[in-house]
Amino acid sequence: MDRFDAMRVFIRIVERRSFTRAAEDLGLPKATVTHALKQLEARLGARLIQRTTRHVSPTLDGEAHYRRCLRLVADVEEAEGAFRAAPAKGLLRVDVQGTLARHFVIPGLPDFLRRYPEVELHISEGDRFVDLVREGIDCVLRVGALRDSTMIARQVTLLEEVTCASPDYLRKYGRLRTLEDLAEHRAVNFISSATGKPVPFEFDVGGTTRFEVLRSIVSVTGAESYAGAALAGLGLIQVPRYHVEDALADGRLREVLKKFPPPPTPVSLLYPHNRQLSPRVRVFVDWVAERFVRS
Repeated sequence: MDRFDAMRVFIRIVERRSFTRAAEDLGLPKATVTHALKQLEARLGARLIQRTTRHVSPTLDGEAHYRRCLRLVADVEEAEGAFRAAPAKGLLRVDVQGTLARHFVIPGLPDFLRRYPEVELHISEGDRFVDLVREGIDCVLRVGALRDSTMIARQVTLLEEVTCASPDYLRKYGRLRTLEDLAEHRAVNFISSATGKPVPFEFDVGGTTRFEVLRSIVSVTGAESYAGAALAGLGLIQVPRYHVEDALADGRLREVLKKFPPPPTPVSLLYPHNRQLSPRVRVFVDWVAERFVRS
């Protein structure tokens, strides 16, 4: 194994905190990964990785060398990419918001895999904060305003939001004509995975966003449960229109407070700086952005 490939192996060991997972990501035998690290440490005359039966982590020398390797690998890939169009290939790990993926991304995957037959996709699903580097994930698709992050972010669309409830709920609690009427109503509260608190309802009032936290008898943490609770007549919800368009069309849900629409919600792809030159990440990000433009 040449020095450049050994650096790539070392980078993946540090990021994944595991020889086994690094080997799986790179498509190499674990013995090859272990041997590459031993050669690298022997060549440098320094111990780079601390290993126990349950834990793998870089030494202080290892952390410093990891940062140098990141820069060197990025520079080499950028220089080579300037002279040739590197093919997109290998394992691509993506974490997605499930409802969004099932509506926009999954149906188009046959097209993506026809275009890039050498890419293998591993898709995980969730709304939680993901440590992309530590978990070996190449990029994530997320809904909502982004927290401060060291990741590169690309906004791919804005989702139209709607406030709605079931006819049974509205017969029980009454119609909503103004925002003041909300005091007599109940919400299905969506609990943020980031804060552990209910996500406020948002309303556009003359160009200014007004936030309301409503009383609730049911709180949920999942998008499907959120919509399901509204269909069951348990309260008001605010969701992207695409998620409930069938229920709105057939009358199972009704839109309310149309004069005060929620602001649109951004959808973004995030990926680490050291993945930005990877052909498989680049083509996937471009393809997802294209999917949302066409949808």
